[in-house]
Amino acid sequence: MMGTSEKDSIQKLEDNVVTTSNENDMERQALAVDLSLPDEVKEEKVATLAKEAGINHRRLMWKIDLCVVPPFCLLYFLAFLDRVNISNAKVYGMEQSLGLHGDQFNIALTVFFVPYIVFEILSNYMLKIIKPHTWLSVMIFLFGVITICMAFSNSFGGLVACRFLLGVFEAGSFPSIFYIMANFYTTSESQRRFSVFFSCTCLAGGCAGAIAYRLQDLNGVHGLASWQWIYIVEGAITAGLAILLFFIVPDFPEEARFLKPHERVFLKSKLEVFAGESGFEIKQTWGDVARVMKEPFVYISALAYFSLIVPAYSYAYFAPTIIKMLGFTAMAAQAHSIYPWLASLGFSIIVAFISDRSRIRAPFAILAAVIAIVGFVMIIAGGDDNNLKYGGCFLVAMGLYSSMPVLICWMSLNFTGHIRKSVGTAFVIGFGNIGGIVSSFIFPNNEAPDYTKGLSICLGFNAFSIICMLAYLVNLMIYTRRKKKDDYKAKWNSLSDREKVMKGDHNPDYRYQY
Repeated sequence: MMGTSEKDSIQKLEDNVVTTSNENDMERQALAVDLSLPDEVKEEKVATLAKEAGINHRRLMWKIDLCVVPPFCLLYFLAFLDRVNISNAKVYGMEQSLGLHGDQFNIALTVFFVPYIVFEILSNYMLKIIKPHTWLSVMIFLFGVITICMAFSNSFGGLVACRFLLGVFEAGSFPSIFYIMANFYTTSESQRRFSVFFSCTCLAGGCAGAIAYRLQDLNGVHGLASWQWIYIVEGAITAGLAILLFFIVPDFPEEARFLKPHERVFLKSKLEVFAGESGFEIKQTWGDVARVMKEPFVYISALAYFSLIVPAYSYAYFAPTIIKMLGFTAMAAQAHSIYPWLASLGFSIIVAFISDRSRIRAPFAILAAVIAIVGFVMIIAGGDDNNLKYGGCFLVAMGLYSSMPVLICWMSLNFTGHIRKSVGTAFVIGFGNIGGIVSSFIFPNNEAPDYTKGLSICLGFNAFSIICMLAYLVNLMIYTRRKKKDDYKAKWNSLSDREKVMKGDHNPDYRYQY
């Protein structure tokens, strides 16, 4: 039963911020929120709202952090672990056991991305129909089950079928997480949370090597090879923890189970102060989706992410093989593959905190990409100097897995409102993952141990990502100047209330992040 104080707090908030209760009755003051105010003034307004609601803002943010970030970290840790463990299985002889030859291993990598790319926008759309905690936990459970099935593949066809199903069930996890998390935090609060979440990629990459290193001891147990045990153990962990995820994965702020009613109202009001009306209560249509897809921002940022994904997946898939070619045994290669991932984890979090403190994104995303370029140059030019090549692996991992979360945070928070975050984030990540298809074919076995062509392609895409990020930055600046013109403002004011909500960041007063 809700207490009297909570009812009073909710009433006070609702008196200050009019919420949307009927899509056909949207003549309300929420649209009049002045997004042009300096951030300091907005923070003062939020402090006033918190005081009126009887909410300790700092304590509430800790509560949100504990209930939002760790569950999503766990979810994506499991997804990424099961996605890249094929590289560890390869080191332990999966190709020989299944009789793979030619490009068959690369094809097995590729088929994962076909459904993964196709179903991402649909998955984000489904989150407004099926609550996130149900949708995501079921998908991860099925993902774990299919991972176990991969252990019992006895042919190329079986491996391909399992990899395809992995792509189907994992399609929604990454864009869904960014979509949901972006609805809990303001622009100045987001990057460190996003990077802590994204660091699970680094942690999963390191753990994949550590688990594979220990599972070598199970080789031959119950007649199963060590590469099969990798899939069985990691798949069982994923399926088991998916049950826990059903209870701890958060829904959108408006329905989050861990928030009290007056906390939900306050959080919604706070986010509207910074980004305007979210449009959560408005019924969305496929026409709304199509309108988002017409915008150049979507495609420029998608190209930038795609250009980072090619080298990033190349590293995730082939680092154990590359490190093994430096002269290590299979077990030693698994162990040595851990340390670059750990270095990238620490570096990405440092970059995130500085980016949030300074409230700028582009310089950090570009700087990290430059660090990765230096790493690729070291690996390519290393020759017989294995220490130099191994050092390059550190810089590649640190640069790529720090640049990507900054780019995704930068992009997703420049889209405001549910439909724009949902579609924009899903398309950018979905299109970007086409890079996974490219990365699957640029490291053929016959080019080992140097992989000069594959590494050079990665270097080229890495450089192109910087060009795309600069193009995205320039377009944001151009559009910002356009929004200040009188004819643009007149056109904006002529829109219906619903159109204004659905266009979100097109509001003349909304300031994009740079």
